[in-house]
Amino acid sequence: MTLAPRVVLVHRRTEYEELVARHGTPGQAAFFLASRGRSAEEVEGRHRRQGAALAEAAAAVPLEWRRSRVERADLPRFLFEPRDVVVVVGQDGLVANVAKYLDGQPVIGVDADPGRNPGVLVRHRADALAALLRAAVARGGAGGAVEERTMVEAVADDGQRLLALNEVYVGQPGHQTARYRLAVDGAAEAQASSGVLVGTGTGATGWCRSAWLERGAPLALPGPGAPALAWFVREAWPSPASGTARVHGLLDGGRQLALTVESEHLVAFGDGMESDALELVWGQSVRVGVAATRLRLLG
Repeated sequence: MTLAPRVVLVHRRTEYEELVARHGTPGQAAFFLASRGRSAEEVEGRHRRQGAALAEAAAAVPLEWRRSRVERADLPRFLFEPRDVVVVVGQDGLVANVAKYLDGQPVIGVDADPGRNPGVLVRHRADALAALLRAAVARGGAGGAVEERTMVEAVADDGQRLLALNEVYVGQPGHQTARYRLAVDGAAEAQASSGVLVGTGTGATGWCRSAWLERGAPLALPGPGAPALAWFVREAWPSPASGTARVHGLLDGGRQLALTVESEHLVAFGDGMESDALELVWGQSVRVGVAATRLRLLG
């Protein structure tokens, strides 16, 4: 017997929930906010809007379908099924958080607070979800307009692997000076810098764009679906032992960037999630390039 489709609702704790958990009671949380010149009503309002969007999204799932719910902190322990439809209720960044745990499942982004989020990845309102879910399961997920977005992958020489939707950062955990040997297109250079960013076209609107602007826009950034990555060395430092000749570029056509660690400890993490990082020690190498996995975003 064929299993009914399963919808996985992904959300994260609101700022209000985190404040109450930290301070013990709503009253103490409100006192803390007031002491910082902030309004508890505004924070509670966002909390209520997200709760309402999540409830409306859950109600849109057909009764005969299966459903599950997972909070962002539990994503590393959650087992997605190949035919899941993933509904992200929250902010654009939450789509990036879940993308690295998926393998082709269609994703629908629901904006929990319209007008506050850019809405690049969470494009839909909860009241449109019922029709989108039907489209997502039609013909194996091809019933709706699916946009495939490039992801970036970092693979260490010991088998550690990391996926990201926006960018991968390789550098010192405290963002201090990192020492490594960078190699691309067969040429290598020893460098000392604040780390290396390798980003996708999706990430070209965030951290990588900041590096691109500071560098004077030296290259054309890839589009979200282009099988290419832009890379930037942050604050490369010239010295007798380190160079600055290779500080940015594009990776396309299957090309990769390789870094060999020449510090005691470096890390590689994706999409700003420093708590989920590859740990790299002296002499280890990591290769960064376009991932085979792509985010399938239902538009």
